[in-house]
Amino acid sequence: MQTADGRRNQAVSEWLEQAKADIDQWALVCPKDADGRPVDWQWVRSLDLVGGIGVGLDAVDNPQQNAHALLKRDYAVRDRVEAILAQTSTSFMTDFDRLVASYRLPRALAYANRRLNDEIDLLLDRGVADGLWQVRYERQGRATVPVLKAPAERPSNAADAGESSDGEDSVGLEEIQDRTAQILNARAERRKAQRIQRESGAAGMTRANLSGAASPGGAFASPPVPGNAASPAAKSSDWRDVYLPGRDVDTVMGVDIETTGTDPARAYIIDVGFEFMNMASPRPADATTAHIYEQPYYDAGDAYGQARLSFGVTKANARHGNALIRDLTGIDVRERGTGEYRLFDEWPEAQTGLLARLTQQPYVAHNATFEHNFFMLNVAGYAEAYRAGRVTIIDTLPMSRQWDPGSTPDENHPYGDNTLEAYAKRQGSLDPARAERHLGLEDAHIMLVAMKRHLADLKREGKGPWGAGGRPGVGGKACGRRRW
Repeated sequence: MQTADGRRNQAVSEWLEQAKADIDQWALVCPKDADGRPVDWQWVRSLDLVGGIGVGLDAVDNPQQNAHALLKRDYAVRDRVEAILAQTSTSFMTDFDRLVASYRLPRALAYANRRLNDEIDLLLDRGVADGLWQVRYERQGRATVPVLKAPAERPSNAADAGESSDGEDSVGLEEIQDRTAQILNARAERRKAQRIQRESGAAGMTRANLSGAASPGGAFASPPVPGNAASPAAKSSDWRDVYLPGRDVDTVMGVDIETTGTDPARAYIIDVGFEFMNMASPRPADATTAHIYEQPYYDAGDAYGQARLSFGVTKANARHGNALIRDLTGIDVRERGTGEYRLFDEWPEAQTGLLARLTQQPYVAHNATFEHNFFMLNVAGYAEAYRAGRVTIIDTLPMSRQWDPGSTPDENHPYGDNTLEAYAKRQGSLDPARAERHLGLEDAHIMLVAMKRHLADLKREGKGPWGAGGRPGVGGKACGRRRW
C-alpha cells in the first residue's frame, strides 16, 4: 500500500512530466530567451525535471568527482534555464491568441532550478571544505554573487580534489565564477537602450503630428498640468503608480511572504501571512478574528481572517543553511528540511487555498512585485488567473512614495524612505521604538493598518485617490478591469 509521502511524490512527478506537454506551444510564443538567443526547446524536453537537472547530489558528495567540473556544468545549466524563465512571463502575457493556456512549464522549470541552485550551494561548500577556494559574497550591480578566491593554502589531497600534477587547477577559478550579476547587468543595459530608442521614436512622432501645437522654439503652448512631474513640488511619476488604490477601495487582503532569497526561480517560500481588512465599511459582524500575532502589543483592530502558513525547504537547502534569513526572520532553514514542514511548491492544496483568497478581492502587499513574481512561479493557476483579469494588486510602496509627505528624499534615500518599517511608523501602525518583525502575518498587519490610516487622512484632505489625479474604482493593477 502506497504511503501518503509516496502519493505526494507521485503527484509531483506527474505534474512535472505533464508540464512538458506544453513545450510545442511555448516554442511558438517564446522562440528566444531573455538574452535574445534562440531557445532549444528540444534541450528543455530532455531535462529530467523529476530526477534533477544538475549533476546530482551523489556526485556532489563523491570526493572522486572533480568539484570544479561539476560546478561549471551546473552553472551552465542554470544560466540557460534562467534565461528562458526570464522571458516566459512576457511571452505568456503577450500571447494574445492564447496559444499557451497554462503556466505550468515555467513553474516546473523553476521547481527544478531551485533544486539545482541547492546543489550549486553545496558544491561551493564542498570546495571550501576541500580547500579548493574561498567564497566571498559581493554586490555587483543588480545582484549579490559568490566570488571564488584562491585559498590561502592548498590541501594535501589537491590532486584528488581537482588539481593537476603541475599545480594548476584542471578548471581555473575564472571559469567557474557565478555570472548572474554579469548577465543581469547586461540585460538591464539592453532594456535601457531599447527604452530610450522607443521613447525617442515616440517623441519624434509626436513632434511630427503636433508641430502646429508648439510655440516658437519647440515648446508646447499648453501649460503644464498641476501636480505632474513638471511641478517642482510634485513627486515624479513612477511605473509603480499603476498599483495605487482608487477612491472606492474597501475589502482587501493583506499578504506578506518570507523566502530564502529574492529570486523566485531559486528561493523557497517559507512563511506566508495574510489577513483581511475593510478600508471603508465596518468589519463584517460574522468575521472571525484570530489574534495570533507574535508580538503581544499588536492590536488586531479592524483586521479579521488572520492566518499564518509555515513551509519547509529541501534537505539540501537545509544542509547548506541560511544565516542571513535566520538573522532577519528568526527562521532557521536547517530546521525546515524535515517532514514536519511541507514544501510550498510541492503542496497543491496550499497553493489552491491561497489562490482562492488572492482572487476573491484585491490583495495588498508592500513592494507587491516581489510577492507577484513568487506567486507566478509557485502557485498553480495564479499566472492564468492574473492574465484573465481575476487578480487585482495594490501596493503600499507607491502610496508611501507618492502620497506620504514624510517620505522626503535624502542622501541615502533619493526617493524617500519607503520601506515598510518607515511607512508603518509614519502612519502610526508601528511603534517608533519597535522594528519590523519580518514575518508574514505581522508585516501584513502593520501594512494594512498603515494603509487604512493613510487613506482616511487622504480622504479628509482631498488628496491621493480623492485628489485631482485620483482614480475611481478600487484601483490597483489588473489585466483588464474587474468590478468588485
